[in-house]
Amino acid sequence: MPVTIYGFKGCDTVRKARAWLDAHGVAHDFFDYRLKSLDPAVVDHWFQSAGWETVLNRNSTTFRELPEPAKTGIDEQKARAMMLAETNLIKRPVLDAGGKVTTGFRPAVWEQLLPKLEPG
Repeated sequence: MPVTIYGFKGCDTVRKARAWLDAHGVAHDFFDYRLKSLDPAVVDHWFQSAGWETVLNRNSTTFRELPEPAKTGIDEQKARAMMLAETNLIKRPVLDAGGKVTTGFRPAVWEQLLPKLEPG
């Protein structure tokens, strides 16, 4: 099953998540969306699989610093445009495991998503 983790290498949570995947012997690709632009189709896939509300990081400093009008009336289309313009609005990391998507680093969820894990 192909596994891709999305985030940026300077994020502490992303570093912990990648180390966890390595420790569990999970081969994975890493997509640093600060170095390469996200394909809008990838964001659409995240929304279909996990829901846009889950992918949008309303707790980020970037979101909290937005002017009030930008934070109101957010729907899927607006969230998509906001995340493609400012990737700090994406909850990190995003893990895509064979088409199943989850956000944030939660080892218990990842163990269920990747059931054949063996500690490395």
